[in-house]
Amino acid sequence: MSPLRTARTAHTARPRHPARTELVRGIGPWTGLTLALVVGVGMYTAAPAWQGRWVAVIDELREYGILFGVPLALAAGCWHGGRERRRGTGELVSTLPRTPLRRTMLAALPAALWPAIGYLVAAGGSLLAAWPYVSGGRPYASLVLADAVALGSAGVLGFVAGRLVRWRLTAPLLALLAYITLILFSTYGDDPRRWLNPAAVHHYFWDRPMWWFGPAAMVWTAGLATAALLALAARRRAVAVLPLAAACTAAVVLVQTGDGLWRGDPAASRLVCDDGTPQVCVSAVDKDLLPDVSAALADLNGKLRGIPGAPTRWISGPGAPGTGMYWSGSARVVRQGAAPAGPAPGEVELPSPYDAAVRGRIPEPAEYANSTVGWLFSETCPDSDFELPGSDQASDIHMAVQQWLAPASDFASYEDIAGVERHLERLRAMDPAQGRAYLTRYIAGEAAPGCDPAEVPVP
Repeated sequence: MSPLRTARTAHTARPRHPARTELVRGIGPWTGLTLALVVGVGMYTAAPAWQGRWVAVIDELREYGILFGVPLALAAGCWHGGRERRRGTGELVSTLPRTPLRRTMLAALPAALWPAIGYLVAAGGSLLAAWPYVSGGRPYASLVLADAVALGSAGVLGFVAGRLVRWRLTAPLLALLAYITLILFSTYGDDPRRWLNPAAVHHYFWDRPMWWFGPAAMVWTAGLATAALLALAARRRAVAVLPLAAACTAAVVLVQTGDGLWRGDPAASRLVCDDGTPQVCVSAVDKDLLPDVSAALADLNGKLRGIPGAPTRWISGPGAPGTGMYWSGSARVVRQGAAPAGPAPGEVELPSPYDAAVRGRIPEPAEYANSTVGWLFSETCPDSDFELPGSDQASDIHMAVQQWLAPASDFASYEDIAGVERHLERLRAMDPAQGRAYLTRYIAGEAAPGCDPAEVPVP
């Protein structure tokens, strides 16, 4: 290469921007990679439980991303903030031709960006993994962005703590304190203050967030971080009052609104039904599961069809008759006012098909049908009623009828089923006419008020 060309190349080469140098060096990239792996592995281990509904995806992302990501971002930001002090370069950096605020913002950039980038990578992968199995709607992108802003804000707050506190154990202790605080906030139950916690989740699948929920959450967390950064390095530190006031305003709005941050979504809660008899209806959010539910209940419906008092319509979702309860994982959650006050005759509650589904399909239709019978004939009786004469026999008959109508594949592994098997043998020995006659008597006994074992007919 000629000297002239070399000089021209050197003249036209542009130096790297300081922000780029800050971003690619130090602990920042490792923080983003670690956070992406933690969230990604956590989401993978919890799949496919969250792959059928957008609310479930957001819940899981918040549980892993915020609950584990905020302590990580705080600790990494704190360690990054003490870098100049550990290296003894504070005086050298102070001679740079930039204001203290610009220098501080440049130094804090990796602590803010890398946790958010790591989370967004994991969140994007999770949303793509859920997309083929969600029946409808759109992912709540504003809440994902709000979580990313919360993680970036945690990194900035950790950075400020690292600049102010010289103790080397500040970073791990700060992470531990943040984790405990998030856990405690999660136990607030119906307390509206829990919505100040970025890890707060909403289990009701037929709701959608208010359009301003995500932006308000961003103002709340980013306002605190901005106020801390300005109080640390701004020439006029009083300007920190402005973002702090914005954060407090957003916090008041979030707390005052409480559970109203989520509103019912008519498009997700409307019923979608098949044309069978009895009819099977699920909420629109589970409409892709309707063919599997109908197929799983086909044999059961054939046995119940035409029986006096038998169901004429199975309903799953917020419009189901009953107590307004629904299943979320292994917990049954009460949603006040979720069910209509007066269900039509023959309408019965159907177990949530979402809880039985795996990646958009019901892999064990026999087990789902068996649980449906269990819900159909289940009763809530006082404990004292189970001590009445004949209660053990009534319990055996209930289980035998359930196994007769919808056999469970693992029935042989049940304990103490000798009495159940005797009743089951008699049920299986009945011809169709005898079976329908017995079902008529059995359902009539189930409809009788109270939990009297004497009302349960013996096969």
